[in-house]
Amino acid sequence: MVVGAREVYRRGSASDWVAEADVGGAGVAARLRVAPRPEVLARVRGHLPQVILVAGIAMALLLAFSVGLAQAAVRRADEARESEERYRRFFEADLAGAIVTDPEGHLLDANPAALRMFGLDSVASFADRRISSLYAQPEQRPELMAQFLAKGRADQIELDMRRADGRPLHVLANMVARRDAEGNILEFQWFLIDITDKRRVEVQLRQAQKMEAIGRLAGGVAHDFNNLLGVITGYGELLERDLSEDHPGRRRLREIRRAAESAAALTRQLLTFSRQQALETRVLDLNEIVPNAEKMLRRLIGEDIELVMTLAPDLGHVRADAGQIEQVIMNLAINARDAMPKGGKLMIETSNVDLDERYLATHPSVLKPGPYIMVAVSDTGHGMDADTIAHMFEPFFTTKEKGKGTGLGLATVYGIVQQSGGTVNVYSEAGHGTSFKVYLPRVDDEAAQIRAAEGEVLAPRGTETILLVEDSESLREMIREVLEASGYTVNEADTPEAAARTVSTKGAATSLLLTDVIMPGLSGPDLAARLAATNSRARVLYISGYTDEMIGSRGRGLDPGTNFLQKPFTFDALLRKVRDVLDAPS
Repeated sequence: MVVGAREVYRRGSASDWVAEADVGGAGVAARLRVAPRPEVLARVRGHLPQVILVAGIAMALLLAFSVGLAQAAVRRADEARESEERYRRFFEADLAGAIVTDPEGHLLDANPAALRMFGLDSVASFADRRISSLYAQPEQRPELMAQFLAKGRADQIELDMRRADGRPLHVLANMVARRDAEGNILEFQWFLIDITDKRRVEVQLRQAQKMEAIGRLAGGVAHDFNNLLGVITGYGELLERDLSEDHPGRRRLREIRRAAESAAALTRQLLTFSRQQALETRVLDLNEIVPNAEKMLRRLIGEDIELVMTLAPDLGHVRADAGQIEQVIMNLAINARDAMPKGGKLMIETSNVDLDERYLATHPSVLKPGPYIMVAVSDTGHGMDADTIAHMFEPFFTTKEKGKGTGLGLATVYGIVQQSGGTVNVYSEAGHGTSFKVYLPRVDDEAAQIRAAEGEVLAPRGTETILLVEDSESLREMIREVLEASGYTVNEADTPEAAARTVSTKGAATSLLLTDVIMPGLSGPDLAARLAATNSRARVLYISGYTDEMIGSRGRGLDPGTNFLQKPFTFDALLRKVRDVLDAPS
């Protein structure tokens, strides 16, 4: 601060002196009233203006200091007000939830994001409650406070909470405390991020991974079991043909075959669930499939359940297996029937839908956005709780009493839909019914006509030469016996290497290569390529218990329209397929 003396002069009486000075560039005048005693006046006579000047400057300094203090106080008040406004703007505009509570948990303040998060209209609407009332799992609060006491704050804590209307809310929480000078807690400051959608996607992803693992296990077991069933079924057919009509063993043999066929149906369901079942896909109009199943549906659900169908008039087409889609509808209808033991309403609806990126964000099972066809099967039954929904697609999971249900109905639905490139979602609450929504990708092709293939009365025969390649010895011997009994000449090989040698020596005389798809070393398609180099006229028929994903990952893959026979197969099915392939035009 700069102080400079300007002038000292007497104004009026002899005892009224004025001192003027500059303080920080501002003119400050101090008026001094002087009434000195004679002896003092005599002592300072001749120096009185200087004395008064010094006194005036001192007063000017004191006054300037007071003014400076006042100005600083004003500046601090302005800065504090601006800081508070800046904090309030940040607090109000923050996308994360921010709340302030007292030590007892009463809500003192909340930003708009937090109010939206909890479904509150205002802080005042929550005045009579504590924040602890929003915990879905009250035991999480002691865990939160334990971390706070240990670290002085709580960081990255996942809390299961509820909105004001009771809906679940999952948040990632940070919490700090504001204390007074003695260290007592005045308030808690919470910073919350809504992770409800993230948690939902994580649960769905874990469920999908679990279903994938179960599917791989089920598919592997079913594939190996198929080979055994093929032997049982094939030799059973051969043995039945050798027995006379009045032989007492025919009845027992028929029971063996019936049991084998039931087991084969079970493995087909397992393969369907694991997305390894062969599908004969073509373009379909679901508005034709659904009404065709109506008659059977009415027999399945009974007279005490009303069946209502609502079909979109301009429904698009899907590419799928007609029989498998009918199986999906049947299984869902049976599930609905069992949920309505006292009757109710079963509703089946078709419609065109478009699934966008937002839908995919919360439904990771959908492969890509775009146009889909939806088939909804809804009922007015007892519904399902969250725990049942979490397990409903697992194989052998059932809520029915022992002996009433295999637990494969919904697992089969899941497998068929997934294998067809679609997804299935369920909406249900205990006591409020259930709605399954199946989404299949829409295709623009015109629907193909359904061909009804009528089988011949007798299994066809032939005289051609067939190269049989199968690594399962018992199954290979059974197939060879069946083919030779029908007039064919069979050259067999148990490994791809042996088959390759046979191709090089007898390939020119081979009319049909009958081979497994997946084999150690050389795949069926690779073997077929070698045969084509020797004999381009030879036909190929693939057999396997694996298809689609497993064939694509372990073999070379099959092109659409490739001749294929799914294991296990019957004696007649094998002979008819062989004849069809041999007789097909070039």
